[in-house]
Amino acid sequence: MSSGLISYEDTDLELSHSSQLRYKIHQVIALKMEELPIKPSGIFMQQDFITPEHEQKLIHIFENELEWPTRPGRLSLHYGYTFSYKTFGIDEETPFKPFPEWLVPLLPTTEGRPPDQVCLQQYAPGTGIPPHVDTHGPFDQLYSLSLGSPLFMQFANKETGEKIEVDLLPRSMMQMSGDSRLHWTHGIKSRKTDTLPDGTVRLRQLRWSLTYRWLRKGAECECGNEKLCDTAQRRKGIEREYRWKQYEEDAKAPQS
Repeated sequence: MSSGLISYEDTDLELSHSSQLRYKIHQVIALKMEELPIKPSGIFMQQDFITPEHEQKLIHIFENELEWPTRPGRLSLHYGYTFSYKTFGIDEETPFKPFPEWLVPLLPTTEGRPPDQVCLQQYAPGTGIPPHVDTHGPFDQLYSLSLGSPLFMQFANKETGEKIEVDLLPRSMMQMSGDSRLHWTHGIKSRKTDTLPDGTVRLRQLRWSLTYRWLRKGAECECGNEKLCDTAQRRKGIEREYRWKQYEEDAKAPQS
């Protein structure tokens, strides 16, 4: 099973935001993402979304031309709408930020429109991200482009205890949909090495990722998962503070 993915180049792409920006891009490339034959369902992968040469140019920009926060750990920069770490949705008080020139050729599109929010993250060696599910209500599609060092992302089912690790290789584009997007958590363990299936120990180095998010029409999810879906929780009367507390407790839980 495959999912179409288009990287827009060589066409006028008009963004439906208040900025009314029009990007001129130079080539249209249609790609095929293949669904991984694993559980959870809905993980689609496209290897070599860009060339190694393109990747090195991007890394040079990341390391020399961008202004990163000055603090340890995982660092983030936002384009388009800004992601809110308080609500796990859109920061409505921050204006839409135009996509920089280097980002435009990297924009995947589904349903003929660019993403509404893009987050560039830098992972220092040993840095991870707690197991979580991106909020269901605000966001629909979810893609991620990996650059730099490879590492494993773990998907987990809290109900069954099932866990599986997916190797995120440099230049790979991943889409999470269906069960992998809505009913399993995903996270990256904080460690400096990964052990491959053949027993090889792989050292982690500096890594970057681009996460692409599209706003969900109506901002309501109908999956009904009361443990992981913010829409279902709100309808059930579960307070936001409780949901955030549960998220924090999950983040502190040991990852096996």
